[in-house]
Amino acid sequence: MQATQGPRGKSIRQGMVLFVTFLLAGVAGYSVAAPLLKPVYIHMNGANMFLENVVAVQPGQPVVFVNEDTGIHMVLGYNPLTGKANLHFNGSLLGTPGPSHPVHTYTIRFSHPGIYYYYCPVHAMLKVAPGNIHVPVKRPTVHGFGTPMAGLIIVTNESALVHDNPPTSQDEVLPGYFTG
Repeated sequence: MQATQGPRGKSIRQGMVLFVTFLLAGVAGYSVAAPLLKPVYIHMNGANMFLENVVAVQPGQPVVFVNEDTGIHMVLGYNPLTGKANLHFNGSLLGTPGPSHPVHTYTIRFSHPGIYYYYCPVHAMLKVAPGNIHVPVKRPTVHGFGTPMAGLIIVTNESALVHDNPPTSQDEVLPGYFTG
């Protein structure tokens, strides 16, 4: 026995085909939103250093540099093999007048896993080390600790590395860390 369809059966079938087509197009074109990634904070103060000089983040996770100092700081990414600046990883942070004022920040996200090197060109400079590797060194005329103001960000899908970040990297402003 063969089924017969009248005009109404045809419109229901067309409607179902249209519905399934839109449903499949929606599944193919859209993905479930990724969970909101909390920022990882890197702090600077008058000691001319990055407190969290090595952090790990997931691709797309915000990295926020926080200036808790009265003086200006900069963040400049670079390639240690060539010494060339990464112009996409380049920010200036004005000084903060005092602990009761809003701090200046610079936020960046990295899409791809890798290791991203940075330094503050106000307080450090690149020097060629043995093996032709460019490394930051403290500028001779800069006060602060004897280490250069530099660090690196590891962008990884390895959650264990991200969970090993210093506890201070979870807070935007560190109480008592402000210096001028």
